[in-house]
Amino acid sequence: MNDAILFSVDEGMARLTLNRPSRLNAFNSDLAHAWRDATTEATTRSDVKAILIDATGPAFCAGGDVIEMATSMGSGDEITALAEVINSGIRALTESAVPVVAAAHGTTAGGGLGILLSSDYAVVGARSRLGSLYANIGLTPDLSVSAQLARAVGQRRALQLVLQDRLLTAEEAVEWGLVAELVEGDDAAQEAAKVRARAEEVARFWLAGAADAYGQAKRLVRSQPERSFVEQLSEEARSIGASMGTADAQARITAFAAASTRRDT
Repeated sequence: MNDAILFSVDEGMARLTLNRPSRLNAFNSDLAHAWRDATTEATTRSDVKAILIDATGPAFCAGGDVIEMATSMGSGDEITALAEVINSGIRALTESAVPVVAAAHGTTAGGGLGILLSSDYAVVGARSRLGSLYANIGLTPDLSVSAQLARAVGQRRALQLVLQDRLLTAEEAVEWGLVAELVEGDDAAQEAAKVRARAEEVARFWLAGAADAYGQAKRLVRSQPERSFVEQLSEEARSIGASMGTADAQARITAFAAASTRRDT
């Protein structure tokens, strides 16, 4: 991994921090490869039960680095290859049984929207703005935007966003269901700190509870489009049976039953 992403693990929580603040954390080759490596490590380590994605600087992620596209990535084949590197990280997150929270302060645009959509729970600041903006530079959505945006907000709203030069306000993003919640701060720096702090609270909540069950619940919901309704019912039945056999579930069920018995007597 390189300095384009800061990676750490603390008491079960992996933190991936996008770290190109001077370019609004836009993806270039260094960030793309660091992203792939960090997401792969976070989703394959047995000691990681929750993942937090945040960013340094004034914005979460501005998508692809347009300046580098213009100066050092001359061909469409190069852009495709780089997108596939980033896609491998997106798949690592969305296909894993580890819940992911994003702390998306400031602006999230273009491919950054795909990074946000790869989280399972997103927190933004009241000053945050989110949008597509691909067509402004003659490009089409990538990094899972066309795959995930309509699932998150519905097809009509997804089309409104990708077919207009529009950035949603934080309030609109919550209303649309694109993000889970927003927090406020006295200024942009304080707000960014509060967004990170709230996202960490969410991750710590998962870790303090039935972390594996939260992870499997995420997996069931994320993987559902791959199955028919009947197949999904069978997978739910298999999964709840498997979870019933874990030590964590047995302890929690025993404690719940004991508490219920005390209330009834």
